[in-house]
Amino acid sequence: MTTQADLGIDLDVRDAAAVAERRDELVAAVRDHAGAIAYQLARLQGGDYGRETLSTRGGEWTVKHEAGELEFLLFSPKSGSDTYVISTKQPPDPADLAVALDDYAAFVAAWNDHVDSLSGVLDDVSAEFPEPATTEGVVAERDRVLDAIRETCAVIAGEIHRYEGDDYGTFTARVEGDRWELKYDEGSVSYLRIGGSGGLYLLSQYGAPSAADVREYADGFRGFVAAYNEFVDGLESDLERISV
Repeated sequence: MTTQADLGIDLDVRDAAAVAERRDELVAAVRDHAGAIAYQLARLQGGDYGRETLSTRGGEWTVKHEAGELEFLLFSPKSGSDTYVISTKQPPDPADLAVALDDYAAFVAAWNDHVDSLSGVLDDVSAEFPEPATTEGVVAERDRVLDAIRETCAVIAGEIHRYEGDDYGTFTARVEGDRWELKYDEGSVSYLRIGGSGGLYLLSQYGAPSAADVREYADGFRGFVAAYNEFVDGLESDLERISV
């Protein structure tokens, strides 16, 4: 069996455990201390994620949090490579950590200065605001017009359903260049849409259109009813005409 002595190797190998242990102690201490800064940063920014970069004479420090928990602490010296003092990956090189920690107190001072610069910034901001105007009147007028349109469409849907004999169907007409489509479901109004599949739903099973849209298309609805009446006139049937 060949030994180190047989090979002529008689060199001591230093044990790095002590250095690694000291490095880990320092990283843990910084994690606890900088974690308080990350928590305060989260409160200040008010979001689940955030970061802040602060400058010192030695370089720049970037602290990043996730839900108030420290995600990483990065030191970018004015000369040399970046050092992740705290990260979710491997611990820093001991020599790089030593350089960063020489500037750590300056980073904390920069954070404190940052907070102090914001102190009192909202003192003169009034929390008294004008009373918002109510939309009650506008909504009532919109609903009045839509109710009248829905009642008329219900008559059309019932008549078309009676004439066609199908439980589901549509009546379409072109009014001033726009395609109007009334869809019925067993004689009830499903929707009234203007402009094709990507168009405006004047009536639907979902929310109501804006008052501005109702105003824009209310007069056009008269043309839609007129087109329906022309359709009835062309049929030898007893479909009911509508007056609006």
